[in-house]
Amino acid sequence: MDEVRDPRRRVSPRLWLAGGWLLLALLAAILAPLVAPQDPLAQDLMLERLPPFWMSGAEPGYWLGTDSLGRDLLSRLIFGARIAFIVAFAASIGACLVGSTLGLISGYFGGWADRIISRIVDVWMAFPPVLFAILLVAVLGTGLSSVIIAIAVIDWTRFCRVIRAEAMGQSRMDYVENARIAGYGRIGIMLREVLPNVVPSIVALLSLEMGIAVIVEAILSFVNLSISTDDPTWGGIIAEGRLSIHQAWWVLVFPLITLILTVLSFSQFGEALKTRFDPVLR
Repeated sequence: MDEVRDPRRRVSPRLWLAGGWLLLALLAAILAPLVAPQDPLAQDLMLERLPPFWMSGAEPGYWLGTDSLGRDLLSRLIFGARIAFIVAFAASIGACLVGSTLGLISGYFGGWADRIISRIVDVWMAFPPVLFAILLVAVLGTGLSSVIIAIAVIDWTRFCRVIRAEAMGQSRMDYVENARIAGYGRIGIMLREVLPNVVPSIVALLSLEMGIAVIVEAILSFVNLSISTDDPTWGGIIAEGRLSIHQAWWVLVFPLITLILTVLSFSQFGEALKTRFDPVLR
């Protein structure tokens, strides 16, 4: 029996890889002033479009080259990670709290509560999410808080739908009926019995949502609707690199690679955690 269960208990390689990249990016964001080799805002036209360190014409200290204004690309990516992770954590947690709470209530209690919440979700999801985010930021004004609010307001429906389905399935399980026979109230059963069994799905969704939040922030930065300061963002760097792709391809390629790796790591990390901690698989 132990031989059958051991493979499920082993830590998945994708958990190590995804978690390692996210930890590295998070530490770089937290320690940005200490680890960034240059000032991300410092401009020097004498150093414009320097290539990465392995190409001819590179300058010491500018590992990934510079952009059209002579700003160090690596330093800008490191400081841009700060914005990406702030948005990822804050927006995702906000969407998770609202959506998971409503989904749990809708799926467990059913009846009129389920009908009302489901209709609200249907209406909310009728709006294209990216266009809805752009509209909200345009109304609220540019800024980090506006981006976080816009993402949370849009994406709570993802949590609500999935957790509703999970709670609905769990509410039909024998352990819920046993808890009713034992005399537990409906709210007590929901919090003590149903909620712990949907936590793995919440964790997976939360990690996936963090990746989506990073993408949405990058899109808003790309169209200049994110933060209103000169602080670097991955989407803003990509927008700058698009204009000089033929002269300095690295300004576009490196932030795209960083963005893709971060989003994929969030997704894989969440799936690996769900597999590891799902009560059904333990």
